[in-house]
Amino acid sequence: MPVPFRAKNLVFPLLSLSLALGACGAQDKNKAPPVVDVGVVTLATQPVTIETQLTGRTAATTTADVRPQVDGIIKNRLFAEGSMVKAGQPLYQIDARLYRASVNSAGAQLESAQATLANAEAKAKRYQSLSDPTAVSRQDLDDTLAAARTARANVHLYAATLATARVNMGFTQVYAPISGRIGRSSVTKGALVSAAQTTALATIQQLDPIYVDITQSSTDLLRLRMALAKKDVLPTQAQVKLQLEDGTAYPLPGTVEFSEVNVDATTGSVTLRARFPNPQNLLLPGMFVKVITPQGTLPNGILAPQQGITRDARGNATALVVNGQNKVELRNVTVAQAVGHSWLVTKGLKAGDRLIVEGTDKAQEGASVHPVAVKVEG
Repeated sequence: MPVPFRAKNLVFPLLSLSLALGACGAQDKNKAPPVVDVGVVTLATQPVTIETQLTGRTAATTTADVRPQVDGIIKNRLFAEGSMVKAGQPLYQIDARLYRASVNSAGAQLESAQATLANAEAKAKRYQSLSDPTAVSRQDLDDTLAAARTARANVHLYAATLATARVNMGFTQVYAPISGRIGRSSVTKGALVSAAQTTALATIQQLDPIYVDITQSSTDLLRLRMALAKKDVLPTQAQVKLQLEDGTAYPLPGTVEFSEVNVDATTGSVTLRARFPNPQNLLLPGMFVKVITPQGTLPNGILAPQQGITRDARGNATALVVNGQNKVELRNVTVAQAVGHSWLVTKGLKAGDRLIVEGTDKAQEGASVHPVAVKVEG
């Protein structure tokens, strides 16, 4: 069927337009993608302190139970529960009437013994001073001297009895054995207490300084010691830091006192003890805390800003690096731990590498980029 004249006039312009668009598409495909700017940080080696975050529990440096040493009725409690007390401060008053009577009785017995001694010594001296040796028999003289010695022994005995009575009299006032914060009282006024009882009247805890008992895996400790033996890690004497239960940092540093020499067979851990100053009594015994312990210094560590390290779908750490041809390389890296706002990289990066920290979403592996040096928070 013959094509109308107007249709023929439209076919040729459409064909020309299609050919022109196809040529433009081919030119776009051959055109190189634009070079994007990326922010890079040039990595360098530096000494890095290796820190371990461990959990611990606070404990008082000194704990003393307040116990009665004599029997009796509590007449008064002389302290406020939860307050600070000093060593030697009176805490309880036990009824002292019976013990005062014992002191008076022992004193009277001592006076009687002293009078008997004086009489026996005077009689012995008179017998010994007689000019006529036949005035008294030898037996009477010996008996007099023995009576004087017995009277002297009784004086010593009653003197000891009086001293004991006075000590017991002193025990009717119960004193603080140490300085520290005293807890609640287990007895009230009018309660009967005994020297043989197992329940303490109160407990005093010394809180400044305070201990923090922490546990570390024996595997981690062994790994650290092996690194120290190979001199990959240098020992450090830095102080330890503390993080409270709510995540806030404790303002005062502490020091490690000692480490256990035995491994707990049930948990496979080693106990370490750190000492922290606690002038405001902010730390209380039994609190769970986190202890940040520097355990060595890596002399040639690589610190990479955290924004330059990402994770792939499998969770592996990766980094984008600009090579010598200003092209993007994808590196698989190994990170040990966070140090501030950086990662400690143990594998995959080296000194001199230009790590992309800005524009990672625009940088594709193998693409050419324009690196721009930037500063990031370390």
